[in-house]
Amino acid sequence: MSISHWPAGERPREKLLSLGAEALSDAELLAIFLRIGTAGKSAVALARELLNHFGTLNRLFCATAQELSAVRGIGTAKYAQLQAVLEMARRALGEELQEHVSLSSPTAVKHFLRLSLAHKPHEVFFCLYLNTQNQLIRAESLFRGSLQQAAVYPREVARQALRHNAAALIVAHNHPSGVEQPSQADLHLTRQLGAALELLEIRLLDHFIVGGSDVYSLAEHGEL
Repeated sequence: MSISHWPAGERPREKLLSLGAEALSDAELLAIFLRIGTAGKSAVALARELLNHFGTLNRLFCATAQELSAVRGIGTAKYAQLQAVLEMARRALGEELQEHVSLSSPTAVKHFLRLSLAHKPHEVFFCLYLNTQNQLIRAESLFRGSLQQAAVYPREVARQALRHNAAALIVAHNHPSGVEQPSQADLHLTRQLGAALELLEIRLLDHFIVGGSDVYSLAEHGEL
C-alpha cells in the first residue's frame, strides 16, 4: 500500500505538519526527503532499507555516490539532493556561529564540525578564527592528509590567525577511523599550538576531534 492510502495521521508529511519534525522517526524524515519509493515499496520502506544498509543517518550522509546508488531505487539525483541538503545545513550552522557568541553555543560548534568533517575519507585540520567577542570571523580547512594523518604546522596556523586578525582560535580535525579519542600526537600538537599562539596573545579555546558521529572536546576533558 502506498503512503497516499495510509491514514492521514500516519503519513510522514502530515504527521510533521501536525506534530513537528521532532515527532518523526529517522525513517519517516528520510521518507519525506525521498518523496517516492519504488515498485511495491513505499518511501518509508525504502528509507528503512537505506538505514538498515548504512546503519545510521551519519553513515548514510557520509556515503559516496557509488555507495548510495548500490541501493535499488536510489541514484545520482538523490545523492546530489542529499549533498545539497547537507551543504545548506553546514552553511546555516556557519551563519549561526557568525551571528552568536560561539562559546555560548558549543552544541552548534559541534554540529557544524560534524557536518564539515565527519564525511571526509582523509584527515582534515580545520580552524575557526574568532574575534575578541568570540564570534566567528572565518572557518577554513588548513591542512589535508592521508587516511591516517595530516601534517600540521603550528607556524602556519599562527600566520593564518594573524592574517585574519583573530583574537582566539578553535581548531579541529577528523579521525577517518571513526574513533574520536585523541592520540598522544594530538595532545602534543595541541600543546605546541597553544604555546605558539600564546606568544602572539591569541587564545586557543579548544581542539575538537570528530570521529564518526561523535565529537571530542579537549577543553571539556581538561586536556587543552
